[in-house]
Amino acid sequence: MKVIFLKDVKGKGKKGEIKNVADGYAHNFLFKQNLAIEANNANVSSLEGQQKKEEKEAAEELKQAQVLKEKLEKLTVELKAKSGEGGRLFGSITSKQIADALKKGHDIKLDKRKIELPDAIRALGFTNVPVKLHTQVTATLKVHVTEEK
Repeated sequence: MKVIFLKDVKGKGKKGEIKNVADGYAHNFLFKQNLAIEANNANVSSLEGQQKKEEKEAAEELKQAQVLKEKLEKLTVELKAKSGEGGRLFGSITSKQIADALKKGHDIKLDKRKIELPDAIRALGFTNVPVKLHTQVTATLKVHVTEEK
């Protein structure tokens, strides 16, 4: 019997796949657990429609990420911090502080986990910080740390 998997089933199939399984397995397990539905014409066409919708949404997400990338690469985030001799900071600048400064100064809401800061900024000056906006889009944000008087 051909079925369309609604969820991933270990060893059998992934969500959205159409596979041939034993009748008893389909009736007694997959259908009762809501893991699959029968692959008739109506269900197959609704699956195809859903996949087209998901592709369109994914393309829209990618487009929005590229627009945000262009916007971020033109910006410079200004942060002030107390520093000692030689431009070393007392403490450090974290990705959360960068995200908060973006929200306050430029009204761009960005999750701090998307800011890929390998180690906190501990010195005055300019730093290029990579920001992962999408699996295929990474922007470079300029962060300028100045001395707080």
